[in-house]
Amino acid sequence: MGKIAFMFPGQGAQFVGMGKDFYENCEESAKVFDRACEATDLDLKTLCFEENDRLDQTEYTQIAMITTEIAMLRAVTKRGITADVCAGLSLGEYGALAAASVMEEDDIFRVVRQRGILMQNAYPTGGAMSAVLGLDPDVTAKICEEIAKSTGKIISVANYNCPGQIVITGEKIAVDEASGKLSEAGAKRVVPLNVSGPFHSALLTDAANSLKDYLADVKIADPVIPYVTNVTADYVTKSDQIRDLLARQITSSVRWQQSIERMAADGVDTFIEIGPGKTLSGFMKKINPELKSYRVSTTEDLDKLAEEINA
Repeated sequence: MGKIAFMFPGQGAQFVGMGKDFYENCEESAKVFDRACEATDLDLKTLCFEENDRLDQTEYTQIAMITTEIAMLRAVTKRGITADVCAGLSLGEYGALAAASVMEEDDIFRVVRQRGILMQNAYPTGGAMSAVLGLDPDVTAKICEEIAKSTGKIISVANYNCPGQIVITGEKIAVDEASGKLSEAGAKRVVPLNVSGPFHSALLTDAANSLKDYLADVKIADPVIPYVTNVTADYVTKSDQIRDLLARQITSSVRWQQSIERMAADGVDTFIEIGPGKTLSGFMKKINPELKSYRVSTTEDLDKLAEEINA
């Protein structure tokens, strides 16, 4: 087998009940949930395992997702499955930080809790995000630039997810105008996303600056395995640039497709998605269907993976 990458999904993949089977069946996973509850003073078990109206609120989604991802990660490594490199989409980058031992777990929980609050409050109304399907990324970016120039409004590309799927972000009036122009330019569909803010846009600059200030007091170590950052789609191997990258990530485009292509070019042929849902595995099929991809969203998924990897 070639190199293995762990990858961690972002906000939007959450579902009620996520991680519950890990909590019940894996001691390491249970400890993660317990520690996260203590570090953040939140009842994360109720938040993740039981029907509630908070799981889809950014302030709570982010900490719930990252707790679940780290709980699943600990179960994966307990089975002797390790990675050569890791990456995470948007919020999922904090899962990669856990896999690379960049921060203490308790610090990750506290930072992500803060990040969720800052992003929730940064631009509560008047922002929007839309998925652009079936249009060349350069055309999408150019139309966003033209609208920004002609209207003076903020609009940009939020995510390069996979071939045929780009997400745009910014002021609602500009995103609405772009939707029409992108359709005229040949987009198959432009789908408004149900999000609580214009993430990965300059409208969140205050949140980015506040997060940077918060990170100033957090201990950050050199990654034990490299991780690929969303901001540049390049490897991070030293601690000195991590605070800046995590702050910039809030306003920068997420270069997910480029990140996967970078790892694949360096010999990674097996990608394991760790976290709720199957978003990233879906992107993998479109980025490069020849690469092996697995997902661990349930303990049953993990059993199958362990059989195959350790065969």
